[in-house]
Amino acid sequence: MPANIDANPSPASTSTPAAATPRERRHRALAGARREHILGAAREAFFELGLEGASLREIAKRAGYTAGAIYSYFPSKEDVYATLLAESLERLNACVAGAQLPAGVAGSTAAADELRLRALAFFDFYRENPRDLDLGFYLFHGMQPRGLTPLWNERLNRRLRDAMRLQENALRALGLGVDEATTEVTALFAHTVGLLLLSHTGRIRMFGRTSNDLFVRYVEDRLHRAPRRR
Repeated sequence: MPANIDANPSPASTSTPAAATPRERRHRALAGARREHILGAAREAFFELGLEGASLREIAKRAGYTAGAIYSYFPSKEDVYATLLAESLERLNACVAGAQLPAGVAGSTAAADELRLRALAFFDFYRENPRDLDLGFYLFHGMQPRGLTPLWNERLNRRLRDAMRLQENALRALGLGVDEATTEVTALFAHTVGLLLLSHTGRIRMFGRTSNDLFVRYVEDRLHRAPRRR
């Protein structure tokens, strides 16, 4: 039977995290766990039914809560969806930022290795997490960010752009100007998405190639054409 839940923790004005009582800490931990449970149920509903087909009532049913309880955490299903996508983009950024260069590499060699590492980390994140690809590119409702407010859409696009920033920096270090680096990172992004879509749908099998091999080859071709700073 769906549960009624109180999601509102004690106001920050009455206590700080350091001064919180054990009861308040338990309440916050429980609220956080319930929020994550709702997001898990929403994730399943979106993947099975799409954004338009997954209602808050359906999400509540899967979570075992009342629809009213969901509103204590999220004002709309679009906010639930945007929160899931935001969390996905944070994991993407952490993955790209975590790709580390070997010690002692400098100059153009470092820039080339930087581009390889960052570009492949970005590519591998979506290759290994195809559900995040669905989320990131709205693949289950016509590839349009319908339902997202302009503020959410701007914020999410900015975080996606952040994940490509290190690739752009590496291209600049290789000697490309600002405009050319932006053009090249856009091409890298388009190549990434295209190969992932081919792989995700199975269409790439008709070419007898793997998405990973084709992506590595593209990056190496880009590096071969790049000017080198001394």
